[in-house]
Amino acid sequence: MLKVESIDVAYGEIRALNGVGLEVGRGEIVTILGNNGAGKTTTLKTISGLLHPSRGAITLENESLIEVPPHTIVARGIAHVPEGRRIFNRLTVRENLMMGAYLRSDVGVAADLDRVFGLFPRLAERLGQVAGTLSGGEQQMLAIGRALMANPRLLLLDEPSMGLAPVLVEQIFDTITDINRQGMTILLVEQNAAMALSIAHRGYVLETGSIALAGTAAELSENADVRRAYLGE
Repeated sequence: MLKVESIDVAYGEIRALNGVGLEVGRGEIVTILGNNGAGKTTTLKTISGLLHPSRGAITLENESLIEVPPHTIVARGIAHVPEGRRIFNRLTVRENLMMGAYLRSDVGVAADLDRVFGLFPRLAERLGQVAGTLSGGEQQMLAIGRALMANPRLLLLDEPSMGLAPVLVEQIFDTITDINRQGMTILLVEQNAAMALSIAHRGYVLETGSIALAGTAAELSENADVRRAYLGE
């Protein structure tokens, strides 16, 4: 479904990604693991068009995404839940959700809103509340719900557990699994490697801007280097 081939990305003179390649098949959850600064967020930003590679190719269903504007990438079926949530703090929950559907004019918007409420009942209770007054967990629910309102084929999730209490982390990951079971393809960046590998089908390990390891979630979970570096064993 998604294919990233040998992309290089730099911030000025600093090389952030060096020959990164990965694939995400339809219906999969694929996770990207790595330490801070490894290039995980840069990878997602490049896929969603916020950054431009100096080399390489990115295709969605065999259509190139290189030099395609971010809003067009959303229209083609990729929605990005950024690190730190990036909700519109001064807008209400409803307004935030409808911003996710800003490119849509189809009749399915109302049904997708109900779908989001099914996944996150708390949002239905907070519809008129200003988003900036929500708890951290509720804001993460809102960020994911907003992305789903774009009716994507591929969901990019960047650190969905960041700053959340353990009970909320479990809730968010259960919901991610539910979203995948409903047919959504997911590319997940996550510092909590144990949680990520527990729900992913496959994974990649990024180290200093390059892919160091790749395999099934089970293979990575049993890899001695992964266990030592990311699973605390």
